Amino acid sequence: MENEELNMFTRICNRLGIRGWCPGSSGNASFLVPDRGLVYIKTSGKPMAFLSTSDVVAIDMDGNVVEGKGKPSKEFKFHLGIYKIRKDVKAVIHTHSPYATAFAIANKGLPMKTTPGRIVLKKVPSIAYASPGSEDLALRVVECFKDEEVHAALLRDHGVVATGKTLIEANSIAEWVEDAAKEVFLSLIISSS
Repeated sequence: MENEELNMFTRICNRLGIRGWCPGSSGNASFLVPDRGLVYIKTSGKPMAFLSTSDVVAIDMDGNVVEGKGKPSKEFKFHLGIYKIRKDVKAVIHTHSPYATAFAIANKGLPMKTTPGRIVLKKVPSIAYASPGSEDLALRVVECFKDEEVHAALLRDHGVVATGKTLIEANSIAEWVEDAAKEVFLSLIISSS
């Protein structure tokens, strides 16, 4: 396994879990090692807050486990789909961060009201509901990310998908999405009082 990147991966996953962005065993993340054609992804049923390197498997681009023990996250299909269509993406993070997920549940697009939102994110589209882990969800996510300006999207009633050229960039995109959602949410409360 890619030790340095794998250690960074588990640290990022732990932070996402500890923040409460991936309660229980929810959420998932992965990173691509292009020269090996492998994707390292969180195993199913493992909590992000306590994820260790032994809770990560490597899968090939068809979803077959080639390293490690356990099943890959049930969302592996959309992770692989994004990597196949976006050569610029090397990491994918899926969270249930509360403010952004609230916008997804309310079926509201995330307005790009903050300066970082407009400059960094540009747009965060909303993807219509499909069952978690389903082929339908994977197809909808992949269709959305065909747009190379999309670095993050809201999953209706579900959460956020963020991407990046690196794990750190994907984590930063997830943070920017949650920050934008929180600031817009609070501004709506202030302006309504």
